[in-house]
Amino acid sequence: MTGLRVSDFDFNLPAELIAQQPPAERGQSRMLVVNRSTGALRDGAFGEFPSLLNPGDLLVLNDTRVIPARLFAHRVKMPGGPGLASETWESKQPSGKIEVMLTEPATPQTLGGPGPDFRTWESTKLSGIQISGAGAPDPSHLGTWETKGSNPPSSSENLWRALVRPGRKVAIGEILVFPDPSGGIALEAEVIERGQFGERLLRFKPVDDFFAVLDRIGHIPLPPYIRRDDADADRERYQTVFSRERGSVAAPTAGLHFTPQILDMLANRGVEVARLTLHVGLGTFAPLRVERVDQVHLHRERYTLSAPAAEAINRAVSEGRRIVAVGTTVVRTLEHCALQAAGSPLEPHSGETEIFISPGFQFRLVSALLTNFHLPQSSLLMLVSAFAGREPVLAAYRHAVEQSYRFFSYGDCMFLA
Repeated sequence: MTGLRVSDFDFNLPAELIAQQPPAERGQSRMLVVNRSTGALRDGAFGEFPSLLNPGDLLVLNDTRVIPARLFAHRVKMPGGPGLASETWESKQPSGKIEVMLTEPATPQTLGGPGPDFRTWESTKLSGIQISGAGAPDPSHLGTWETKGSNPPSSSENLWRALVRPGRKVAIGEILVFPDPSGGIALEAEVIERGQFGERLLRFKPVDDFFAVLDRIGHIPLPPYIRRDDADADRERYQTVFSRERGSVAAPTAGLHFTPQILDMLANRGVEVARLTLHVGLGTFAPLRVERVDQVHLHRERYTLSAPAAEAINRAVSEGRRIVAVGTTVVRTLEHCALQAAGSPLEPHSGETEIFISPGFQFRLVSALLTNFHLPQSSLLMLVSAFAGREPVLAAYRHAVEQSYRFFSYGDCMFLA
């Protein structure tokens, strides 16, 4: 479908409908049921989700786990030039606090390459939900890197892409020290590359267990439209009950509704469950700064399709059984893998995807979708519109607003089949 503009996916959303807290109990959300064939809508509750699936359906979950990626550091300039040295913290007075948001580990494939447009994060934490597409500048020049040498680092060991704020204060060669609650140094990192709008490449000093340190000093990176600091409860509630593989900086939110009891009900109903992994990046919240849908270029996200998942999907396809995706992250992974396979059975592998799904896309695997309500003018709303039609989806969103559904990560959900 050509000629669509980003503004064609706008809708009016009162700010009070953006969920700031999860439901009092997991699994108690409302669910809007959408008939893809007729556009008919029915108000329901997530508790009835198992009854909407058929014996033999294959339900696909994303088992990624959110890391405590939001950190706070102090800048320390080395007297003799850049380099990591713990004694710096003791010998020099640290500077003011710097907020650091880890976005993804850097790999040889991505070093020196462009990242998503993070202007919103650098300037403010999305003070509103309006996303401007029309008239926005061409982002093709964004994400270029300034380095202290002529070549990017050759190794990905201990390297992370990150956003720092205030970015203008953090230069190449500076050392960031991350204190722990006792006052010692938990982590140290050197700034080795500088990108646009607060993006940096950091080389961390090796520690025995990096993720264990993050668990101790990091904060859960709640989305920018949740206008509060993270709380202890978010460490559990901003994870799915089936999360396992650490690496996301945002939750696959459709999965937040599930409880062990719901999963048991699905198994008892004869629904098969497969798990894949797609690590969600902060680019999922980045505004689309182009006018036309055919100009959209999405961020990379890392995924793994395991051998059991590939086998279950191939078997469901060969037997003509329905594949039900839990969330847009699962849709993107499945459809990317299907495009790669080009009609052949899926093979287990790991990789990265930049797939952008918009109206006109031909779905090859997914035939039903559970998803939350998404931001206006977002790529995720375009994906859902590709699945069920732009006008029916926007009509469903208008109904959700009229009926005061709760929106976004901690909000309610919709089932499209």
